[in-house]
Amino acid sequence: MALIAAVEGSTAAIGYGLAAIGPGIGVGLVFSAYIQATARQPESSRLTLPFVWIGFAVIEALALLGIAFGFIWAGNV
Repeated sequence: MALIAAVEGSTAAIGYGLAAIGPGIGVGLVFSAYIQATARQPESSRLTLPFVWIGFAVIEALALLGIAFGFIWAGNV
């Protein structure tokens, strides 16, 4: 007799796990660009730092929207 395992749980968790890859790559690109710019022109580090934090905040806001929409579409809210 063969037993068939039932898949239980929310697919929103799987979807958000896949959607978190994008913001992870984005944050890495933002900070790597800042490190490169600072290495090339150290005197511009104070000028470009606010843009780094703005970019980081926008990317993280998109990640938080992704988890919020995942719970909304799953019907858990």
